[in-house]
Order: sequence, then structure tokens, then C-alpha cells
Amino acid sequence: MPDASVLTQSGKAHQVTEEALEELRGALRGAVLLKQEAGYDDARSIWNAMVDKHPALIVRCAGAADVRRAVKLARDHDLVVAVRGGGHNIAGNAVCEGGLMIDLSMMTSVRVDPAAKTAWVEPGATLGDLDKEAQAFGLALPVGINSTTGVAGLTLGGGFGWITRKFGMTIDNLVSVDVVLASGDMVRASETENPDLFWALRGGGGNFGIVTAFEFRLHQVGPEVLSGLVVHPLEDAVELLQAYRGIAAAAPDELTAWVVLRKAPPLPFLPEEWHGREVMVFAVCYCGDMAEGEKALADLRALGKPIADVVAPHPFTAWQSAFDPLLQPGARNYWKSHDFTELSDAAIDDLLAAIKTLPTEECEVFIAHVGGAMSRVAEDATAYPQRKSHFIMNVHTRWREAGQDAVCVGWARSLFDTMARYATGSVYVNFMPEDEADRVEAAYGSNYKRLTEVKAKYDPSNLFRMNQNIRPKG
Repeated sequence: MPDASVLTQSGKAHQVTEEALEELRGALRGAVLLKQEAGYDDARSIWNAMVDKHPALIVRCAGAADVRRAVKLARDHDLVVAVRGGGHNIAGNAVCEGGLMIDLSMMTSVRVDPAAKTAWVEPGATLGDLDKEAQAFGLALPVGINSTTGVAGLTLGGGFGWITRKFGMTIDNLVSVDVVLASGDMVRASETENPDLFWALRGGGGNFGIVTAFEFRLHQVGPEVLSGLVVHPLEDAVELLQAYRGIAAAAPDELTAWVVLRKAPPLPFLPEEWHGREVMVFAVCYCGDMAEGEKALADLRALGKPIADVVAPHPFTAWQSAFDPLLQPGARNYWKSHDFTELSDAAIDDLLAAIKTLPTEECEVFIAHVGGAMSRVAEDATAYPQRKSHFIMNVHTRWREAGQDAVCVGWARSLFDTMARYATGSVYVNFMPEDEADRVEAAYGSNYKRLTEVKAKYDPSNLFRMNQNIRPKG
């Protein structure tokens, strides 16, 4: 095995000798990968194909002991370090150029305790891994909407999805965590153990350490939910969205109704003449009694003249993965996001004008309907502060060729700028691309100062900085 020249935080190179690499390899249950070795390219490849970075060294961890050894290596030599869980984060912080990549993707265990309604989850597990294990017992955790997303990154940034209005955010259901700190020490964090760290980890991202195990509280859901899509022509969207506002405001916690604006993909239930044309979609989920769900959805489904209505009982695991085909890895992706307390007529008009100029067939804007249980948590109860937003907008541009970068990124930024006048100024950190470091403080609002203090306590040298970085106070 040759030596490895690994980039340090100061910009210099640290030479990890062949002997040191052999010693590291022998100490791990996992693996060590260098450039040109089998498995290296797979390990460094992440969901967003815009990110093409080459770590000098990858440590693929099989357990907490491996994580501690990798962190000790990074700490002792002040290495640039990136931490990969699911590798789904839009900013691409899971991988670094020339540094050390700590890869947790082999750590995928999920253990459910059906009597206690809890789950222990390792940081390489995906939402799909967790959903399948929990649903075997009729249980679920509020998570995101793409089953290939990693549990770790989603949770540390907040986490919301189809059942958040009923059961809160992912972080609101976090009971405890095991964390490897920048010192290499492992600690437990919960409401009673290291509570300041537990507070910061619930929304503060990967700034404070590497979580090697999450303990969650689960809820009775399914096995079926009333869910599906109601697809409308874009030209009817003004009246539909105006009516939707009232329906969303009055919705019971069990009902979630998101809006998707895009060109219609070639789905089998859509007439062929609509493929590739602009549409407005209501994506809905009711996680309670089916008969009550039919009543709760009646007004929304009665709106306009839909092209298709495929709302029906579906297995919860199927609905959780329903959007996977549109979000496969390998495409180039760029996101811009805003939070809104309301959707004004002017905001609707500006948004719909932009949808008529979508740069590619795969680009979309979705508006997540949140609130409910999520909004009944105090803004200072967790690091994630924005509990008053009723809607979260994500401008999701997606394309295939590097030559389209400028057009697609420019379109997303233009729409973001247009919609800023209607927004709260806050942002969900998991939706922030790599060029938004200037938004981190606004993302955390009144919680930011406290986060810098916790950062100074647990990571004073800012070892964990490949993230939406919170700099230590001082």
C-alpha cells in the first residue's frame, strides 16, 4: 500500500505512511480505501452528480470503534474531514477534496422494540431501511419522502415528511444518541445526559460530532395510508392554489397535502398527451382512519377538473418510496429554498410565471405543507427554530449535462430572489446548497448564539466543518 498525502485544515499535506496505513487497516473492522483501489469510486460517489471530489483517504467504518479511530486520525493531524451517512445532502458535504472521508454507509442496522415503540438506528441506514423494519410492527417515524435519503443527515438537520403534521419532526421523536466527539471520546446525549449537546444535535447538523446510533420514539401508522396524487393542468393553478390555502389551514393533523409544480413525467395513469406538459399536482397523505381520510380529502379532491386522481389506500412503505423513480442518483441537482407563513395571491402569481419557463423536464418546485404538531414545539426547544412556517418551498432543478449548469442554476436563483419578498428569511438547512454559507446564521435565528457556544464546548477547533458550518464562539 503506498503512502497517502492527506490535506490538513491549514492547506498543507500530511503524509500518512504505508506503515501507518497498514496499522490503521489492521485496527479496523471496516476498510481503508485509497485512490485507484477497488471500491474507491463507489465510496466517493454521492447522490448529486454535480459533486465530483476525490478524498485522499476513505475510512469505511463498520462500527463506533472504527469511527473513533478515524476521528483520532483526523484530530491528531488536523485533517480536512468529511462525514458520509446516506450521501444524499444537496451541498455534497459528505465528500471532500484531498482530505479524509469518514464513510458510515456500512453501518445500516435498525433494531425495533415493538413493545417500547422505539428503534435504534445506525447512521448509514436509509429511510427505506427504517420504514421496512418499523412497518413490520405497524410503527413509523416521521422522516422524509425519498427512501434512499440517509437517516443521519435528515435527522441532524431536522427532518419532516408525510406524517410530520401528526407526529412532529424527526428530531421531535429523538430520544437519545451516541456521539463520537472531536476529542475522540464517545458520549451519550439525551434530555438528561449532556442535554446541551442533545439540544444542538436536534437541527444543528453535523457540527458537534459523529452520531453512531440514534434512538427514536415510534408511532402506530398503517400498514396502509390514504395517499396519492391529484394532477391538474397548470392553467387552472391560480384558482386551485387559492382554494388550497383554506383547505390546508383547516386540515386535521392527520392530513398532509403538498403541491408539486413541474412538467408531467410519463406516468402510466396520465394520458400520453399530457406527458411533458406543465402540471400542478396535489400529493396527499392521510395517516388515520380511512373513512375519516375520505372526508378530510373530499374538498381538495373536488377542486377543478383533474387530469388524474389516483388517491387510494397504499402501503405506507410504498408511499414513502413513491417519488424514488424521480430522484434516482446520477443527475445534476441544485436547490434553493424558502419558508412561508402564507401563500399570498402575488406569491402564487410569481411562482406560476416561473413554472412556465422550467429549464428541463426534470426540474420542479414543491411546496411542503407542514405545521400541525411540528408548530406546537417552542422555537428554542431544539436547535431547529422555524416552527411557525406553514409552507416550505424547495426549488429543485435537475438536469443531466454539465453544459446546462448555468441555465439551471440561474433559473433556481432567479426564482429564489423573486420569492424572497414573501418569505420569512429562515431556511431548512437540509435544503441549502454549498454556496449558501451566508445563510447559516439566519437559518438558526435566535438559536444561533447558543449553537456557537455549544460548538465551542464540543468542537473548539472546528474539526467538523464540512457542513452548514456553525463556527465556535470565541
